[in-house]
Amino acid sequence: MPDYEAIIGLEVHAQLLTNTKIFCGCANKFGASPNNNTCPVCLGLPGALPVMNRTALEYGIKMGIATGCNVSGRSVFARKNYFYPDLPKGYQISQYDQPICHNGWLDIEFEGKTRRIGINRIHLEEDAGKSVHDEQYVAVNTSLIDLNRCGTPLIEIVSEPDIRHPGEAVAYLKLLRQILQFLNICDGNMEEGSMRCDANISIRKTGTDQLGTKTELKNMNSFRNVERALHFEINRQKEILDQGGVIGQATLLWDADLNEARIMRTKEEAHDYRYFPEPDLVPFEVSDEQIAIWRSEIPELPQQRKKRFQEIYRIPEYDAEIITATKELADYFEAVNRELNEPKLVSNWVMGEILRWINDQNSNIREFPIEPARMAEMLRMLSEGEISNNGARKIFQTMLKSRKQAASLVDELKLRQVSDTGLIEDIVAQVINDNPAEVEAYQSGKEKLIGFFMGQVMRASKGQANPQIITNILKAKLKKQ
Repeated sequence: MPDYEAIIGLEVHAQLLTNTKIFCGCANKFGASPNNNTCPVCLGLPGALPVMNRTALEYGIKMGIATGCNVSGRSVFARKNYFYPDLPKGYQISQYDQPICHNGWLDIEFEGKTRRIGINRIHLEEDAGKSVHDEQYVAVNTSLIDLNRCGTPLIEIVSEPDIRHPGEAVAYLKLLRQILQFLNICDGNMEEGSMRCDANISIRKTGTDQLGTKTELKNMNSFRNVERALHFEINRQKEILDQGGVIGQATLLWDADLNEARIMRTKEEAHDYRYFPEPDLVPFEVSDEQIAIWRSEIPELPQQRKKRFQEIYRIPEYDAEIITATKELADYFEAVNRELNEPKLVSNWVMGEILRWINDQNSNIREFPIEPARMAEMLRMLSEGEISNNGARKIFQTMLKSRKQAASLVDELKLRQVSDTGLIEDIVAQVINDNPAEVEAYQSGKEKLIGFFMGQVMRASKGQANPQIITNILKAKLKKQ
């Protein structure tokens, strides 16, 4: 889009992994029966008073620390008034002009370049309920309301309009999710709605400073949908401007099935929400000492861990990026390496066989059935030449289905690799003696016949001879005298 430049800002809502909701004692749990985790407070019944969840405040501040924000010692809540069927109070308790964190940043990598994306603010608020429109469950033109989600603690992370490409938006979101998961304050599951993203988009002529009219995109529940939706809206705005039209400020819903966005409503301004201080919650003061304690509890974050893996384990940047995609995968990699100091071998298997199992099972490393110690034992035998690569894969597949150790499976499956050079030399000599025509052809320049000889030796050794030793002996004995 050489004539235009996209201006993108993201608003990310992350549900916090507290045991209870933000202002009441109801369980904060996904998947319960509809309208089961509710009480007078989260339903907004007359006379019910909210009580602040201290852990939610802690988690919000820790996210601010992890993203370079300034942390406010004073937190003030406000009422954000609007009507929606699944908002029983008719207002949402949120924060307006005094968020808990502000002026932060994230450095993202996109197309080989590092870009800094500013974070305007992080604030706490409660979630609304959920309307169910799926015709699989309800009649046509009918909706059901599940209020279990009412009062679920959220942090809203509002970026500056620093993003210029849909790919940058995805890189920013992936890093945000990593940080949330490394802090263990949100599971980042976009399909279940525990991490949701809205995008503000406008375009302007390349080289100008004036901002265009922005629109807001909602209902994007995956990184792929975020990227597709942004491309769609950027192109839609470009077509309007190229035809001499005017872009109206509006909220659009993304339809992943149709691969298009449709206008839901014209966009409200802040004054439309009639913000005013929440009268049932006093301002909260957080001491510098408490903030310092929470700062000291911040774990090693994904970008720091990626850098350390490259420096300490000497693995390529690509490997480190894949392995630190989640905290649990990085933990598994390190646990195996504590048992076996072969980081590149371990990373190859993590990125290969282990991630293949995770993807095939639509699972995660927490459900992976081979513990680090058992995995390390199998890889040690591979590294020391006791088993071949093919043998290791067979043992790996068996270990996925049983609790057996690699050492017992080697003999049980007859996979122990023969590394006795004397025995292999005898087999090689016999193969050479049995195939004089192939020997002559090899010595005449047809060196690809080495594969033929390898196959004959492996067959004679029942697949147990060490391939590297076979290769070395063959090349020495086939060398023309």
